[in-house]
Amino acid sequence: MLNKLNISQSKKKLIVYIVLAVVTFAVFWQVNQYEFINLDDTLYVTENSHIQSGITLEGFRWAFSTRYADLWNPLVWLSFMLDYQLYGLNASGYHVTNLILHIMSTLLLFWLFCRMTGAVWKSAFVAALFALHPLHVESVAWIAERKDVLSAFFWMLTLCLYVYYTEKPVIRRYLLVLFSFALALMSKPMVVTLPIIMILLDYWPLKRFESQKGNLVLWQLKEKIPFFVLSAALAIVTIYAPPDNLPHKLIPLEARIANAPVAFVTYLEKTFWPHDMAIFYPFSVQIPLWQILGATLLILAISAAVIVMAKRLPYLFVGWLWFAITLLPVIGIIQLSAYSMADHYHYLPSVGIAIMLAWGIPSLIKSEEIRKNLLFPTGIIFLTIMALLSWNQCGYWKNSIKLFNHALRVTKNNTMVNNLLGSALFKKGKIGEAIDHYNKAILIAPDYIYAYGNRGKAYAKLGQYQRAIEDYTRAISLKTDYAEGYYTRGTAYGKLLGQYKLSLDDFNEAIRLKPDYIDAYNNRGIVYTKLGMYQKATDDFNEAIHLKPDYADAYNNRAVVYLTQGDSVSGCPDAQKACDLGNCAALKAANAKGLCR
Repeated sequence: MLNKLNISQSKKKLIVYIVLAVVTFAVFWQVNQYEFINLDDTLYVTENSHIQSGITLEGFRWAFSTRYADLWNPLVWLSFMLDYQLYGLNASGYHVTNLILHIMSTLLLFWLFCRMTGAVWKSAFVAALFALHPLHVESVAWIAERKDVLSAFFWMLTLCLYVYYTEKPVIRRYLLVLFSFALALMSKPMVVTLPIIMILLDYWPLKRFESQKGNLVLWQLKEKIPFFVLSAALAIVTIYAPPDNLPHKLIPLEARIANAPVAFVTYLEKTFWPHDMAIFYPFSVQIPLWQILGATLLILAISAAVIVMAKRLPYLFVGWLWFAITLLPVIGIIQLSAYSMADHYHYLPSVGIAIMLAWGIPSLIKSEEIRKNLLFPTGIIFLTIMALLSWNQCGYWKNSIKLFNHALRVTKNNTMVNNLLGSALFKKGKIGEAIDHYNKAILIAPDYIYAYGNRGKAYAKLGQYQRAIEDYTRAISLKTDYAEGYYTRGTAYGKLLGQYKLSLDDFNEAIRLKPDYIDAYNNRGIVYTKLGMYQKATDDFNEAIHLKPDYADAYNNRAVVYLTQGDSVSGCPDAQKACDLGNCAALKAANAKGLCR
């Protein structure tokens, strides 16, 4: 073992840094070859015109002013804009960014505990478990979870700067901590609990409570008030400010309260036995009473035990509260999504359990010789198993079809995943299989609007426009502000001769509900073209191109309008631009007529 080789402390740390980086890189590097996932990746990147404008002044303004996707996290939007600037829509680059942030957070976590405790191997274990735990694959492999890895990086950086500040409490260092915390808040609201974690670290291992005289509460309040003010401000924005869209229905409060202790214990269970991991765990409104009571009693029993042992075993107290407190904002009582729980919510809380293991298990073994000979190889074996499980779990994230098929195997009655798998199959041209999964989703939840909307698209693709319209109408009846429902029904009406008035009405409503609906502008322009209303058609294509400058279909359709009116001066450049972007229909038609040679 390294302890017997008389290696200096600084070299041990260097070895740990290198091993942590290399092993984490090796376990997760396969994501470099993976695709975007059609859950949230579309919302955050592939169908987000703001992201696809790259880094611009308008992009900065939008990032800091929007609550798109229900959250205020401007740094996430800016990071995606930068990725788009560098990689376009090549998913590989986005995956690599997530992985780099994960590795950096891991190294900062090791520095943090090593600096506070001087315990190299225990700190290494904490960092390694964070880096290699299978439940954290979701945070790294899912591009849309950039908010997780980005907020974790600033979380770790804030705590490192805080330790730096406690070593020499001067205003310059304090302001650095506050600034880093503000960046963490701008990455994900879940980090609002960070000021409480600072207080826990003050208790152990920094032991600042022992060095302070006088009123400890007043001292803590004075030092932490700016942090709590920032947390409170973001909490108010997150809870009370109306979101731009709400893709999930409200779950009854009593069901959320019942789910909370069961989810809490399930996170704890999966920490030690990571199994049946899925991208989406459906919410159950009928949880057995014994599960609720049993989970609640277990939480209370562990909490009471660590409080009783707080003075003798402070690391158990701090570790347990780290886990519980950081999990509290996402436990589901305040509904932020339709998840009953989510693997990515385990990302930061897991550090608390790692602390309890790293310092708690050695305290149970009185013999120093046994500790040296047993714990190191046991820890290596445990982490190796975690690494192998993570590597295997990464494999499911290769593409949407593989990911959702796996989720259906490990969960039951999963309406949302059936719908998502249907969409993934639809994109691959497997229309029949897609309709089968939409039918399953509707069978489980007859009021699930998105399955009706997507099944309608599938019927439209098969040319069964009347059946498509029936599904769209059903979806709209369930959600009257369903912009996509109006858009897709409008598209179906546009395919039926003589239904153009109904088509325009639906496109108008879709655009009213969603003013930046690029495809709705394009398709309304097509209907205007069919009606000979060329100026209105041109205006719609102009707007679509303004929102998405590389929109091939809009250039192609605008070229058709110009050329139909005999304006080859305007039409030919548009046709050429559309062809350069991948749609050569207008250019080929014009060339055949000798218009754009």
